[in-house]
Amino acid sequence: MSLAAMPCACERQQGWLGGLLGRALDANQKGRLSNFITDETSPAIALYSPEQVCNSHEGDWYGEHAGKWLYAASKAAHRSGDEVMAKRVRRVADYLVGIQDSEGYLGTYAPERRFMHKQAPAPRSWNGAPLHRTWDIWNHACLTLGLLEVHKHWPDPKVLAAACGIGDLFLRTMTEGGINIAEIGLHHGMSATVLMDAAVDLHLASKDPKYLQLAQLILQQADQRPELALLQQLLAGTDAAEISTGKAYQLCWNLVGLAKLYKATGDQQYLQAVKNGWSSVKQYHLSLGGGPWGGVGLRSREIFNHNSVFSPHGYVETCSILSWIQLNRELLLITDEAQYAEEIERSAYNDLLGAMAPNGEDWCYYSHPNGKRVHTTYWRCCKSSGAMALEELPAIAYRLNAAQELTVNLYGPGKACFAMPGAGSVDLEQSTDYPFNGQISIVVRPGKTARFAIQLRIPSWAQGAQISVNGRIWAEPARPGSYARLEREWVAGDLIELNFPMPVVLHNKASCSVQESKDPAGATIRSEVMRYDYAAISRGPLVYATSLIDGFKIEETLRLPAADQEQALELLTTPPGFEGPAIRLHLDYREALTFQPYFEAGGRADGDWRLTWMQLAPAPKSAP
Repeated sequence: MSLAAMPCACERQQGWLGGLLGRALDANQKGRLSNFITDETSPAIALYSPEQVCNSHEGDWYGEHAGKWLYAASKAAHRSGDEVMAKRVRRVADYLVGIQDSEGYLGTYAPERRFMHKQAPAPRSWNGAPLHRTWDIWNHACLTLGLLEVHKHWPDPKVLAAACGIGDLFLRTMTEGGINIAEIGLHHGMSATVLMDAAVDLHLASKDPKYLQLAQLILQQADQRPELALLQQLLAGTDAAEISTGKAYQLCWNLVGLAKLYKATGDQQYLQAVKNGWSSVKQYHLSLGGGPWGGVGLRSREIFNHNSVFSPHGYVETCSILSWIQLNRELLLITDEAQYAEEIERSAYNDLLGAMAPNGEDWCYYSHPNGKRVHTTYWRCCKSSGAMALEELPAIAYRLNAAQELTVNLYGPGKACFAMPGAGSVDLEQSTDYPFNGQISIVVRPGKTARFAIQLRIPSWAQGAQISVNGRIWAEPARPGSYARLEREWVAGDLIELNFPMPVVLHNKASCSVQESKDPAGATIRSEVMRYDYAAISRGPLVYATSLIDGFKIEETLRLPAADQEQALELLTTPPGFEGPAIRLHLDYREALTFQPYFEAGGRADGDWRLTWMQLAPAPKSAP
């Protein structure tokens, strides 16, 4: 859809995105969201049919798809005005509401296997959970969020009552039934305590304090389980990898719920706990492309590694990108700090788009800085999580902050329309080739001439950024990593121009391990650090990668120039068939290597290879 054809967003109070993100949103809407679920006979909804439920003795997490689809499809239908999708959403919601039982249960487990009943002791897996699946609470958390999103856009007392019925069932089960949900879910309870997020949303939607009580009871049980001790460990500054099993998706989702609980209560210790958890993930556990990663060595694929570990082969689960974006969304809403919007943009333009195929149907379960692109199967969780994550972006791109100032958080072609006191409806229209170019133009069109402030996020990498209004340099300097506040009397047609320098940057990382030799008594004879150095390339918000080297090598050790290494990097025009400009790395001993933006490096088809971190040759030993 062209910018000119985009309808005004004033009623929706959010932005319309074009460009790279807009194309991804369109593909997602026409692909996954239009085809995966169409009505109650679709496999992901048929799981809830009474005929299937009565025989579902093992259960599993597959029930999550219903709630995730309702959540994402509701957002997509509402922002785009897609009436066909809107009717499908309401039909599926009506069907689910109609089969909810009198107790409020709306899940996929047979009666004897439901979370309300204590289960017989079962063998335990490595993560402390029974070997039979225990995702009943998880599925209800997803479904509650989905139903609340439907009710948000198409208010319906029956839909809200169904969501509240789920909350009532959990509250009764945990108070009168004596069930501790932190003892049920996988990862020492974290897969169940994600319900905290949905409980707070129930409170906010219904205004009923009992759901706030439910959220606080969930947190209490999460904190009392010794292996989890969620609030205690977060307040103590425990690294994310050491909380419970260090499961990235579940931990970030619990942090989302805790952030919402802060908004509902104002309890500062909740906010401090969330910030501590966020800082740990940001400092130690993000890929260069902004996705939470783990899975190296003895760690399971979806588990954070120890904070001293770096590997170019780490796993980024698409589900964890969703919860990381949502966590940054909540902290942005609470603090209005630019760093959270920057993390959303970084993960969106790199690891999120890097997991998505252009058809809007196929997604990677796991992405790797260095590794093969593998599109996952029909039922996998990450296909629904990726669709949800994309639908978070339009409402984040432009928003009114706590001071009712129009704020631009994400850059890329698009427009927004917001009602502003004294100015009527204010349109912003952004024209740019960002993220491939740092030149951005924003036309401001207030309904009537008025004085108000517009906040523009200045990326932390944009050293020397410049802002002008109607051709005149803005007097206050643009400080990277913050917002530039432009307060003035705005007239229809005023033009803001931004110039973000985008030099090519070389990043360095080291992977270290210790090799020890011991004598028979156990005493250390020799200890040596094994160090492997790597380099990677970025430009502006984009990480770059190359494909198979020389057409067949999955990796190669490079010898970079001894001096002026960044001078060896040449920015090229956009190659045919690609979205963004390429970068060529010139080497004095072999042919140059060409890099493309990570999300499209090597192509975007199943099996394509991406190589982000290049191993470097060790420094030559000095002569004795």
